[in-house]
Amino acid sequence: MESDKKKMCVRRCCAWVLALLLTAGLLGLTASAAVYRKGDSGETVRQIQQKLSRWGYYSGAVDGVYGSDTVKAVKAFQKKNGLTQDGVCGNATLRALGISTGTSAAGAGQQNDLYLLAKMISAEARGEPYVGQVAVGAVILNRVRHPSFPNTIAGVLYQPGAFTALADGQFRQEPEEEARRAARDAMNGWDPSGGAIYYYNPAKSTSSWIFSRETIAVIGKHVFAK
Repeated sequence: MESDKKKMCVRRCCAWVLALLLTAGLLGLTASAAVYRKGDSGETVRQIQQKLSRWGYYSGAVDGVYGSDTVKAVKAFQKKNGLTQDGVCGNATLRALGISTGTSAAGAGQQNDLYLLAKMISAEARGEPYVGQVAVGAVILNRVRHPSFPNTIAGVLYQPGAFTALADGQFRQEPEEEARRAARDAMNGWDPSGGAIYYYNPAKSTSSWIFSRETIAVIGKHVFAK
């Protein structure tokens, strides 16, 4: 009799633990599979609209309601960035927008920032000296801190006309390992650019305005300026 009670107790404990594991797994799945589409509303939708508005894709009201205008803006953003053009903000689109999709907002946001920074370094400075790649990352971070630019990495990267790598498709490629290391070094505070907020290749640049900026450093093929 006593043995049967022990067996029953063990079964109940196992069932309870299994239920907890399943619940945790389902919650994790829900958190990692965030999707926002037409008809949805709330704070995340407002953030989506705000970012799209800031970057020139959306001109409607930032009201937190996912309507037809938001769908069109999301599609335009997806087209520009090599994403599936379905007008739905799934994980890939949310990451590109710089909106965290994980349960740990701080950790997920930091990892997403690092990935985006590495992608742009790889696209814009592939083949440059390592110190030059870090300098490109530093320029992006300097812009985040500068009052004349958006205050997030995603905002700086997706600012219309800011980076040619977005227009020519190079930004869509996965970053090289060297670019990932350069991004980490830049985020850890190394700034070989000397505080620059611009960089350009004088052999390829066509804007007379950029040549008027004060030069701080020259690394590889890039001129870094303020």
